[in-house]
Amino acid sequence: MKKTLYISLLFLGFIFSSDTSAQLLPNFGGQRAGLSSLSFLKNDMSPRSAGLSGTSVALSGDAYSLYTNPASATDAKGFTLATSSLSLGAGVQQSFVSAILPRKNESAFGLTLNILNSGKMDVRTEFQPEGTGEQFYVTNLAAGFSYSKKLSDMFSAGVSFKYIYEQIAEYRNSTVAVDVSFLYYTDYKDLKFAVMVQNFGGNSALSGDEVQVNFNRDLNSLELQDYTVPTVFKLGASMVPLKKERYSLTTSVQLNHPNDNAENYRAGLEFEYMKLLFVRTGIKLNIEGQGLPTFGLGVRANVAGFPIHIDYAANPTEYYGFQHMIGLSMAFNKMEER
Repeated sequence: MKKTLYISLLFLGFIFSSDTSAQLLPNFGGQRAGLSSLSFLKNDMSPRSAGLSGTSVALSGDAYSLYTNPASATDAKGFTLATSSLSLGAGVQQSFVSAILPRKNESAFGLTLNILNSGKMDVRTEFQPEGTGEQFYVTNLAAGFSYSKKLSDMFSAGVSFKYIYEQIAEYRNSTVAVDVSFLYYTDYKDLKFAVMVQNFGGNSALSGDEVQVNFNRDLNSLELQDYTVPTVFKLGASMVPLKKERYSLTTSVQLNHPNDNAENYRAGLEFEYMKLLFVRTGIKLNIEGQGLPTFGLGVRANVAGFPIHIDYAANPTEYYGFQHMIGLSMAFNKMEER
């Protein structure tokens, strides 16, 4: 057991070295940056996952499973509600709400709502760079329906269907996407493997009136082009190398292959004490501007006999400062006959 723990800590210590990661992980694929739209779909809306640098695809299920891996929603022991709020800076806020309803046949249904709002922004032109006196908003929304099923004691699958809507001033866009995921359990130290394709869909474009300002522009050459959604292929593993009666340590690693940027790698650690306190940290490799470790904290309490979790995560970035997230979730574990 000690040997496994030492190897895990040594591995994480190795990848925390930015000099080493810069040599081993060239930025192949970075030239694809900016080729997709609807980038709000890439923001991690699970505070547990955010504290672990996004290494959540192979973790056991929690209240945010519908975002991190729908297949793990079968781990829910009762009706579960969760909400989180992410502060992206400059007045931009993103909120997430989910509900998981498990069934006795080892399946689960779920609903999600993911909303980003920019707040008020001034309309600016070439001749009025300080603003015209008008204001506009940017709103993004993704509503999802999920279904997951345990196909055996060691294997589960999940799928989420999403309707996605975007509005930028008078311009609008809507499309659909799907998440498909699988989770494989083993009986060795809670070792799990997972694979997921997130936000798989077609191309879409904004639609609306012509550009308001036509100075020095050829209107005949202006057109709103189609862009794809930010599809990400995720492959991960997690393990609990240290597990005692009062505390445990969970390790997780993950590979992300996005369609609009370079492949990147992540690793995370979560220390749990008495199932009441959770301390998390993680690191992202090959992501420009996010070389510092993330961290998070979670506490668990009981309300009317039901568990409630309060989670916080911080993501320090080079260009946007600290991005903060807080989440609240509650599980109703007393399942009734259905």
